Amino acid sequence: MENSKMYSYTYEEHENEDKGAHTMVADILADPSFPDQTELIIGSWGWACEDSCQPILDGIIQHAEEFSHIKKLFIGDMDFEECEVSWIIQGDYSKLWEAMPGLKELTIKGSCELRLGQICHEGLESLTIICGGLPTGVFREIQEAKLPNLKKLLLYVGIENYGFNGDADTIRTLLEKGDFPKLEYLGIADSEIQDELAKVVLESKFMGQLHTLDLSCGTLTDKGGEALLEALPSYPNIKVLDLHYHYLSDSMMEKLKKLPVELNVDEQNEADVYRGEIWMNAMLTE
Repeated sequence: MENSKMYSYTYEEHENEDKGAHTMVADILADPSFPDQTELIIGSWGWACEDSCQPILDGIIQHAEEFSHIKKLFIGDMDFEECEVSWIIQGDYSKLWEAMPGLKELTIKGSCELRLGQICHEGLESLTIICGGLPTGVFREIQEAKLPNLKKLLLYVGIENYGFNGDADTIRTLLEKGDFPKLEYLGIADSEIQDELAKVVLESKFMGQLHTLDLSCGTLTDKGGEALLEALPSYPNIKVLDLHYHYLSDSMMEKLKKLPVELNVDEQNEADVYRGEIWMNAMLTE
């Protein structure tokens, strides 16, 4: 059982007590319960839309031995009332990989100023990035990563207005060049071109080794649903299909429910029509 704790500051603490990213690591290390924790969650560092989390990353790296017991790390776990996801200023994780060799799971929320660097980690099993738009530079860093034991990869693609500056070929290249021999859970989510990305994923080399396919939180329509119906019978290894938050029709949902998988089609949406144009939105953008 994981022993988990979140550390965060309110805006008031930031303003009145000078709390922020520069004080977070010292406060964590001063907590008597910290040595017993295995999961560390960093929430708001006070004013995340103006201040980077870099001092937190630097502090963890500087005190690598004191953080060596941490197996799960989440940096940026805050809701929109604390900071919109597209406003969260992230940091440079380049030196974190070497500093935390025992890390098993890393979750990052926000993509502004995010840099992963040259990723090389023998033990990491899960990498999740939650954002409103993931830049192509980050996709390139992931596709070149050396993560021989990675089991879960979940990436929120997002939209152009909030950071995604690629296209379907960006995802295709990631899946062609990425070397993740133990990958079991693949999530390419939260996209306004979810139908296109579903096709790309279904054609990828990883399909035969997955047990979970996650195409949630985007604009998946019956076009993407048809692609899934056609492809998935060839992959009995896939046991879980997560499509929650989608634009599938009732009839398509019923067809998908006949697949021999654990299916999530919660949060059905209807497209808006304005002046003859159809509008659909990914779940998480701003």
